[in-house]
Amino acid sequence: MSKKFLSAEWRKLILANYPVEKAILQPYLPANTELDEWNGKLYVSLVGFMFLNTKVLGVNIPFHVNFPEVNLRFYVRVKEKNIWKRGVVFIKEIVPLPAITFVANTFFNERYATLPMKNYHLIDNNQLMVGYEWKQNRQWNKLGVVAEPFSTLIEEGSKEEFITQHFWGYSSTRKKETVEYEVAHPKWESYPVINYNIDCDFEGLYGSSFGYLSEIQPDSVMLAEGSEIAVFNKRIIDL
Repeated sequence: MSKKFLSAEWRKLILANYPVEKAILQPYLPANTELDEWNGKLYVSLVGFMFLNTKVLGVNIPFHVNFPEVNLRFYVRVKEKNIWKRGVVFIKEIVPLPAITFVANTFFNERYATLPMKNYHLIDNNQLMVGYEWKQNRQWNKLGVVAEPFSTLIEEGSKEEFITQHFWGYSSTRKKETVEYEVAHPKWESYPVINYNIDCDFEGLYGSSFGYLSEIQPDSVMLAEGSEIAVFNKRIIDL
């Protein structure tokens, strides 16, 4: 197994899941991967969550321990030795700290960007309220939910399990090589979502191909509790 590069907790993950056509995702698909579908549909997910107790190579970096992230991702799989490895590819990942952006883009060939961000997490009137906001072009984008405050284990075979049970990350280098890294975590619990608020400039943030997402409702929105996670060193795959 590769050495552990990063450890952290991912907590209070909001995942808004939208159906998408294959042609939109094809330009972002790394070599040696194929699109992964659930019940005949392809999805992108707008995801907001907290990084907590973050350590790089076992060390807390001052002022870079706790911070929010928002990303847009889709789902892929890779067959190695007759075993399917299920993973994600990121269209863009947004954080408020430029050092995080530098490390992720330099060492993992990701598409991080640095923007002003805000987040909240509170319980009021026996309801759990979680939200993430990020600012681009003087506009605050928002991803928030109101949920019941008690979580349960995600059901086997559900769409929620499909969305959360991808344990590999894939990206492309400038030489069109495919980078793979493992993300390890246990199965998560989720909170029943009562309602949600999404105000996102998909076209301005992610390009014209994704602009239509601003005009439709997601197929589903979930709030996962999350857990401790570990990200292992990358490798170049050539299957």
